[in-house]
Amino acid sequence: MNNIWLIVQREYLIRVRKKSFLIMSILGPILFGAIMFVPALITVFVSDDEKRIAIVDESGLFRDKFESSKSLIFSVVPINIDEAKTALKEKKYDGVLLIPDIDLSNPQGFTYFSEESLAPMTKANLERTIRQEIEELRMMRSGIKQEQLDSIRAKVDITTIKIGEEGEKASSSGAAMVIGYVGAFFIYIFIFLYGSQIMRGVMEEKTNRIIEVLICSVRPFDLMMGKIIGIGAVALTQFLIWVVLSLGITTGVSMAFGLDKVAEARAKGQMEQLQQNPEMANAVEVSNAMDAIASINMPVTIAAFLFFFFAGYLMYGAMFAAIGAAVDNETDSQQFMLPITIPLIFAIISLSAVIANPNGQLAFWLSVVPLTAPVVMMARVPFTGANWELFLSMGILIASFIGMVWLAGRIYRVGILMYGKKPTYKEIGKWLFYKA
Repeated sequence: MNNIWLIVQREYLIRVRKKSFLIMSILGPILFGAIMFVPALITVFVSDDEKRIAIVDESGLFRDKFESSKSLIFSVVPINIDEAKTALKEKKYDGVLLIPDIDLSNPQGFTYFSEESLAPMTKANLERTIRQEIEELRMMRSGIKQEQLDSIRAKVDITTIKIGEEGEKASSSGAAMVIGYVGAFFIYIFIFLYGSQIMRGVMEEKTNRIIEVLICSVRPFDLMMGKIIGIGAVALTQFLIWVVLSLGITTGVSMAFGLDKVAEARAKGQMEQLQQNPEMANAVEVSNAMDAIASINMPVTIAAFLFFFFAGYLMYGAMFAAIGAAVDNETDSQQFMLPITIPLIFAIISLSAVIANPNGQLAFWLSVVPLTAPVVMMARVPFTGANWELFLSMGILIASFIGMVWLAGRIYRVGILMYGKKPTYKEIGKWLFYKA
């Protein structure tokens, strides 16, 4: 145990003293924030090229129904479709929408002409406008007036209440989805990032023959576990630095948006007056988002994140260490990386389906399979909280981790002394039964 602790210290101190660790610790939250928000900001602030769409309305029902925006300029043209196509070829328009003289009971024949493919968002915009107008015309034909139509429409916001042993408690599926997805994504990133560091570290020591010196005084199993735990401690340190920096940024955002005023108004029961103030609209929205996050069982979610973070990392880290010991270079490692990466990639791809139905069969079975459980179960915890499925997933993952570490240790002790030969799966299988 003392040897493992010494190796943990060595691995930890070597890595946290590197400039790359300090730089990534500071830039990490900024880079992740950029990945999440920059595409949205680009969409908002960098407008697409202006598209001019001509509407040939043979029905005469849609003349004032299409609302232009910065990127889409609609214009109803008093020409027939052949003349519109000619104008399209002459680059006067980017697209032509033909609305035929339709039968409201069976509207057919809407056609869009252009030299480029129609963007999905633009297609959805056109279809929504046409559908809404047809629905209104049908209801007006049925004798319903515009005032009655306006009074019929209603904005519905469902408040979700979770009933448990502690009683009724407000919940937010949107906040649960975001927290679950972010937690699962971080586990996925950290397993890949630091698992590959373990593999490269073992290969480097093996190539430099440093490992032959180390195993003179340390058992191979102690060496492997010390390296895995040491690099895992580096990952946890970097994650905690990111959390602290993120909290600082969140506090700054709160002050910038004036959330203290929102909290004060909420306490005094003056939210209705505050919501009518346009200058405080952003603050109210951010405050509502904070309230949604507060509705999640955060102690259970944080505890689950730390557990699946460590258990998943240790299990995959043992496999990465075994691969690093079995091969002499990264090229040879590719054939063994595939069986490890496929379950992780499958887990991250399945997140959309899991979050859509966190209590379904797919979510359950992927939560009990140890290779996908760290990612999938983490995504479910904000929805399900602490229940028997969570503890079942944890128990199976612990048993799998112990078994995987034992198997990896058997491969590691033989692989680190093998040079100049490309191992096969069959040969690695034999290493498991070699006697020490």
